[in-house]
Amino acid sequence: MNEQSNKLRDLIHCGIFAAITAVLAQLEIPLPLVPISGQTLAVGLAATILGSRKGALAMLCYVLLGTVGLPVFAGATGGVHILFGPTGGYIFAFIFTAFITGYYLEKTSFSLTQAMIANTGAMLIALLIGTIWLKYATALPWAGAIAAGVTPFIIPGLIKAFLASWIGINVRKRLISANIMQDHVAKEKVPA
Repeated sequence: MNEQSNKLRDLIHCGIFAAITAVLAQLEIPLPLVPISGQTLAVGLAATILGSRKGALAMLCYVLLGTVGLPVFAGATGGVHILFGPTGGYIFAFIFTAFITGYYLEKTSFSLTQAMIANTGAMLIALLIGTIWLKYATALPWAGAIAAGVTPFIIPGLIKAFLASWIGINVRKRLISANIMQDHVAKEKVPA
């Protein structure tokens, strides 16, 4: 395939994962300040399957779609006001954590164990960023921000980290073997 076809394929993959994130965001368990949704599962899937650059680009596309008002965020919401509300820090963290997850996997290996480490670490980073934002957006004391923004998400986050790792690694292998996606990482590690 030529370079232009590869770039088009990469953009299509990013668009697909932005759409998957929008769909999974609608699967939610409502809580008072921050709902438990499928968004973070989608972030982990994007990073585990696509890697750092494309995973972060997919999440950037997702955030931009929501920013312009499309109802892609949890609860079929969208708009700039969501990004500056209580959940904004979590949403912004998606771009960063997708990059970190993919980068870690590219530097280690796309294996279930490494994916679990990457996705669990990314979940903790997202909770940290989101909780700091939540504290300042709502003027909660630290104890209240942690109770609302961390505690309810630890167990669901670990479950989603496992699912993103297991599904992501298996889907990635199948996409590469079906020649739907290229394994750029393997090519970069082969000595010249």
